[in-house]
Amino acid sequence: MLTVKDTVHDHIEIDGVAADLVDTPALQRLRHVKQLGTVQLVYPSANHTRFEHSLGVYHLANRALDHLGIEGKRADRIEAAAMLHDVGHGPFSHNLESLTHRRTGKYHDDVDELLATGAVGEVLRDHDLDPDRIAEIVAGEGPYAGLVSGELDVDRMDYLVRDAYHTGVPYGTIDTERFVRELTFVERGAGADADGPDGWSGPDRDGPELVLDEGNVQTAESLLLARALMNPVVYTHHVARISKAMLRRAASELLDATATTAAELRRMDDHDFLAAVRDCRATAEFARRYDERDLYKLAVWAEYDDVPDRVHDADRAAETALEREIAAEAGVARDHVILDVPPEPTMRESTARVTVNGEIRRLERQSPLVSALRTAQRNQWRLGVYAPEPATDRVGRAAADVLGLDPDGLVTEVRGAMPTTLDEFE
Repeated sequence: MLTVKDTVHDHIEIDGVAADLVDTPALQRLRHVKQLGTVQLVYPSANHTRFEHSLGVYHLANRALDHLGIEGKRADRIEAAAMLHDVGHGPFSHNLESLTHRRTGKYHDDVDELLATGAVGEVLRDHDLDPDRIAEIVAGEGPYAGLVSGELDVDRMDYLVRDAYHTGVPYGTIDTERFVRELTFVERGAGADADGPDGWSGPDRDGPELVLDEGNVQTAESLLLARALMNPVVYTHHVARISKAMLRRAASELLDATATTAAELRRMDDHDFLAAVRDCRATAEFARRYDERDLYKLAVWAEYDDVPDRVHDADRAAETALEREIAAEAGVARDHVILDVPPEPTMRESTARVTVNGEIRRLERQSPLVSALRTAQRNQWRLGVYAPEPATDRVGRAAADVLGLDPDGLVTEVRGAMPTTLDEFE
């Protein structure tokens, strides 16, 4: 058995297959992949990694399995999946995933080949575990997979409290102990809402469903609220978004200018990737800007309803064409314009199931808070256009024209920190 001192969960005890997986190269690589990508440029202490997060997810999964009374091979599979759930992440976590997916067809939870080969595959087979079964759980498929990859999963519980701790932001605090105590599995259709508005007992869904036990609507709401509050101040902070967009551009240029493949990029860690973009003539300037925090600035920061549908619906090829058109109208180099269109706002946690008066209901049907948070999430959505500081005015005017934005609807200022003293609140 291994015992690890963790900043969030105190002492984590690791045994069985999980203990044998810890020192495999696939797990150790995660020591060099930051959990929050470029957020450290906003919150300097946000240097925690996917490795420590994986240990935390294993710990919470282990606690939940004890509470649920799940043992034997089934528990071993869940614990292995919890430990391995992030091995498919590329450098800077989710940041480059859209790019690598376009070129490889794989997301970070597509880990079949990573688990079937090398040291990880050997460890799993030594413990009589099928790597394909573990990969299915990581992808959210199969019985009991919802504990690792679902609406109430231990992955989400760990990263919220861990990200809040390392950024110093209090909004992500949730009661993980209560969560794991109140989780339960029920057979689909058992106690389901008679109206069946959510298709909970539909024929295409097999195996038991992970739900929160009776009287825990507020527990589920706390997860939603924590995520909603962390989103604008941490995950989508404008500086983090600008730096992420610059690294995505650098990664795309790297693949086009060198023999590096998207599959190879996907297996790099943060240090490998930064070294590669520093050494490539086409991307060296992006690397310098990142290293020196000499980032592009906001040229446009537009709200959801002020952006035309054609821009919301644009694929990557259309976005690239719009970037070129903006650059041409502004009279700047194409590399000096980055268009950043976030995906449609979603709230996966709202589909979590809770038990109310003996019925299994979707949280979004039971909680009036869900509608308010959806509205807030839509109001927080921003389209960004970024450019070097001397060109932001020209690029902003050109972008408003090319994208069909109402100049009066643009967000022209992002409020920064303000020094203050406690006596101002007396």
